Amino acid sequence: MRRFLGLALLISALVRPAAAGLAEDVSRGLAITDPVALRELDQRAHRDDGSNHPGFGLRQMLDPASSEPLRNDRLFALPSMAALRASLDDEFARYQQAHQRQAPKLFDRDRLYAGATRFVLAGIVNRIDRGFVAADGCGEIRLIYRPIDDAAGAPQRLPMTLNIVLRATAAGIACREVARRWLAAGEWPDTGADLARRLIAADGPLAPLGPAAIDRIEINLQIATMPAVAGADFRADYLMQVFRFDAVSQRYQAVPMENQIDRDKLLADRDLGSRFKHWLLQPENFAAFDRGTLIVPEAYLARRAIAATPAAFTHSELRPAFGLAGPGTPDPLISDQDVVAALQRAAERGVALQNIRSPAGFARRLNDITCSGCHQTLGIGGFHFPGIDGSAEPASRVAVSGSPHFIGDQPRRRDIVAAIRDGRAPDYSRGFTDRPQTRGATARSGTDDDGWGAACGLAGPGGTVDPSFGNWRCAAGLTCQPVRGAAAFPIGMCFVGHR
Repeated sequence: MRRFLGLALLISALVRPAAAGLAEDVSRGLAITDPVALRELDQRAHRDDGSNHPGFGLRQMLDPASSEPLRNDRLFALPSMAALRASLDDEFARYQQAHQRQAPKLFDRDRLYAGATRFVLAGIVNRIDRGFVAADGCGEIRLIYRPIDDAAGAPQRLPMTLNIVLRATAAGIACREVARRWLAAGEWPDTGADLARRLIAADGPLAPLGPAAIDRIEINLQIATMPAVAGADFRADYLMQVFRFDAVSQRYQAVPMENQIDRDKLLADRDLGSRFKHWLLQPENFAAFDRGTLIVPEAYLARRAIAATPAAFTHSELRPAFGLAGPGTPDPLISDQDVVAALQRAAERGVALQNIRSPAGFARRLNDITCSGCHQTLGIGGFHFPGIDGSAEPASRVAVSGSPHFIGDQPRRRDIVAAIRDGRAPDYSRGFTDRPQTRGATARSGTDDDGWGAACGLAGPGGTVDPSFGNWRCAAGLTCQPVRGAAAFPIGMCFVGHR
């Protein structure tokens, strides 16, 4: 029974019509989710609108000089994609070697590389809220693609996401104007192809964007699944990597992943680990870490990550921060005493922390800022945004384009985009991934922030809740209950009934 819990949580987050309507409402001006508009932006089938914009299909973005359809046999044969494909093949070989005894069912690469498979545009997401990362302060726009296999007659999605990240500004347009265009588009009544045409019109938010704005390619694929057997639950592992275009080789090469802490390297090289600890616990870095705006130097980062799902039921060594910090961790790189001392220094300097109030909160944030740790918060694989599956039968379509995490974070993102539009200083701080900030709470009424399956602060001996999670409460009728495998963190899940 318990092996189906993770799937049940996902289904509960996806099927409720009220949540579907909420997702579309709160993301207006922040994401493009209309499947007909996305299909038009992908294929550009209608050319009578007076716009010369080629659209945002993978061919237009990665092979703009060609007019041939870019199915996956041609996509992965492009010279620019040679290193990316080789890296994928190496990762599959590495994974298979490491899991021989578990007999995993590997992702079908033959289908991925086949001429019957194509990537389709599943969503476009405004991430101007990441202005604190971008050198120009304007953040990013993300083009999210999912592979579709047409070989079986009925199109079938493969469990993978390819994400092209664009710099938000282009053609000399100022950040304020970019923000204004996106928020204005959120007020348009247009849908479908009409919406697509307005988005790429001369004054539309997508008009300046194209291949020249590409910053990187990100991938997230379900590299393998392992069936439930005696003593072990069902498990799915996801491979994540990031690639940037190298001007010398003219290829997309694997690069360090943002904030993906290389725990193995830090634990193996204690001198390097000590330098990381010293850097992280500096007051200014500790404060940024708390706010969720810290950027970890590349010397401490990995170029690949495997995220196991459901995380609550997997071995603790798969968690990114395991062995680095956390209550109960043997010989941690960063001890509870180190964290308590950092908290005291912050208090003495008058730094008001928003999220981290204990060693457990510190360890949670250390996981939370990594790609794999974020993935393991029972969010939806694929950057929390699978998109509405327009290729599936209506009865089996995903009803919501984004995860509850995605929905819950929209008020914060909107505040930031509005501040940039209005010339105000934006507040880039964010809560934990699985517990968005309370600002905009009324806009999230009806989401899973505190509903069935949500993370919550679990009471320990004496009925006390860890101070980092004291406000992680459950909705009326639900109680915070323990989940097997999560004992290292004082966090449970909201369920019906009592312990």
